[in-house]
Amino acid sequence: MRSAAPKVSALPAEHRERLMAFAEDVYFESGDRLFEEQQHADRFWIVKTGAVNLDARVPGRGSPVIETLRHGELVGLSWLFPPYLCQSGAEAMTPVRAYEFDATAVRSMCHTDVEFGSAVFFWVGSILAHRLQVTRVRLLDLYAPHGSGIMA
Repeated sequence: MRSAAPKVSALPAEHRERLMAFAEDVYFESGDRLFEEQQHADRFWIVKTGAVNLDARVPGRGSPVIETLRHGELVGLSWLFPPYLCQSGAEAMTPVRAYEFDATAVRSMCHTDVEFGSAVFFWVGSILAHRLQVTRVRLLDLYAPHGSGIMA
C-alpha cells in the first residue's frame, strides 16, 4: 500500500483557513480534462468528492495514469513554480466536486505574507516529493522489463 500524500489538512489551521478563502466550488464530469501537459498553470484544485487521474504523455505509448487523487488531495503543483507550466495532465475519472483556486491570487498572498507562503511552499513541496516517488515507481512498473531485476 502506498503512503498518502499530505492533504490540505496538513496545513496549519490558520493557513488552511486563509487558503480556503480563495476557494470556488466547481464540478467536473467523468472524462473532463482539468489540464494538459505544458498548459499554463493558472489554477489548482483540492478534491472534495470523486477521483482525478494524473497522467503523463509518453511518445508512442499514450498517456499512462501515474496516480489517482481523491478527497483532500491537491490537483496541480506547477502553479507555484516558474515557468508555471503543467508537468502532467489531469482527467476526472469519476464525477468530481472540487475547490478551485486562482493561482495568481494565492501566489500573491504567499509573497505578501511570508508565514502563509512558507506553510504553502512546505505543503506543496511535500506533495511534490511524494508525487516524484509515486511517478518513479509507476514508470518502473510500466516500462522496466518484467523479471529482469533492472531498476533504473
